Amino acid sequence: MQKINRNVVLALLSLTSLVFLLFQLCYYKFYLSQKNGAGFSKVRGSQSGQDGTRWHVVRKFLGLISSHNIPVYLIDPLILGLVDKDIEQIRSSPDGPSPECKYFCAPRDFTTFALLDKTWKHDVGLFRTAEKMGFQWLKIINKDPRLDGMDDLSGMEIPLHYIFKLASHAIHLVVFYERSGNFLWHGPLRLKQHMDRKFVPFRKLHFGRYPGAYEKPELLLVSIDDLKVRIPKNPSSFLEEMSHSRFLECRYREARAFFQLYPDDASLDAVEFRKKAKSLLHLAALTLNNLGVKFWLSSGTCLGWYRQCNVIPHSKDVDLGIFIRDYKADIIPAFQKAGLPLKHKFGKVEDSLELSFQGEDDVKLDIFFFYEENGHIWNGGTQAKSGKKFKYLFPKFTLCWTEFVELKVHVPCETRQYVEANYGPEWKVPVKTWDWKSSPSNVQDNGVWPIDEWDNVIQIY
Repeated sequence: MQKINRNVVLALLSLTSLVFLLFQLCYYKFYLSQKNGAGFSKVRGSQSGQDGTRWHVVRKFLGLISSHNIPVYLIDPLILGLVDKDIEQIRSSPDGPSPECKYFCAPRDFTTFALLDKTWKHDVGLFRTAEKMGFQWLKIINKDPRLDGMDDLSGMEIPLHYIFKLASHAIHLVVFYERSGNFLWHGPLRLKQHMDRKFVPFRKLHFGRYPGAYEKPELLLVSIDDLKVRIPKNPSSFLEEMSHSRFLECRYREARAFFQLYPDDASLDAVEFRKKAKSLLHLAALTLNNLGVKFWLSSGTCLGWYRQCNVIPHSKDVDLGIFIRDYKADIIPAFQKAGLPLKHKFGKVEDSLELSFQGEDDVKLDIFFFYEENGHIWNGGTQAKSGKKFKYLFPKFTLCWTEFVELKVHVPCETRQYVEANYGPEWKVPVKTWDWKSSPSNVQDNGVWPIDEWDNVIQIY
């Protein structure tokens, strides 16, 4: 009897231990795992596991920022690409297009949102709440480039990016700032020496490899996978803009060094010319942007931006470049309608086209059209008296955004090569006497226009 009782007791103890173990497993699966963001349940008919984890992390993040009244909007290119295919259905359906978790469950390591700096004070309370919800977070700060031109304020740091990590998924929050050119800018993501480079796979981030410039987007509140979220009203336009968003900052440190060697011209004439050149450039940008014609700062205007972050006062004109493939017949009448009469037209669309418009007083706008040929790019020049043609060769280049005289405008990304091609290795030294036919380092003779074509290719007004 004593033996049987002992066996019964052992059996009961084993059963109790098993029940307790099962209880612990259930507790971990259904409570702790949800608290820490792993092993989530199914979402709108989606499969469980990793897909559900992404959805739940996004949901918790949206709840976090909503509780602190922080307006963010979705800029994740993978999700916006999927959304764009169903945009009409999403716009028309208040509950979203599908019972399945189609968008936020898509495979990816990050979900990317944007925040406009002026809409949030970067309150530390958000981070305390985030930690209570199980998030780990990282803040990336760097110098404010808007202050680099001010000696007493340069070096001040601002938040550029935030990373919120929960379980196996992360939220990348990109901070956008308004620039004086009436556009939005985000900075690069550069980790400081003490930061954990294994916090997340940073190389997979879609934003932060370089600074970016964007137009202010019109936002739309929609329901996606049962989550209310703001997105750019036209996702395809935003994605196209993203692919050409790279931004180059003006080189303020180099400009200060330049002016130490060559003091800036602060005469009344120089100040007046810069004022007129700025006004002319803004008008030209408005005119070409309305036509949908892409352009960039060229020649002396590009040199002024790159060397001294300003208009060169003795240049007496504003220079722009346009690829000939972007030429439109509406350009001349559009500028004339804007109050800029045509001063001269040299060349033709097929060869060496160049336009010049008369601005205020003696300030003129020169537009050079660029042609691609045999591994290089070139623009032409014409001497009106003799009909001689000239060709200016440049290495191939791409276009980046910059800010110049309070304007968002393109410059060649490979600016130094572009400037050196035109002005040679001594481009840092100001030259006030310049002959466009012989001074440029990249000029070549290109023949003579036939006399019977002069009426068409040499037009002076």
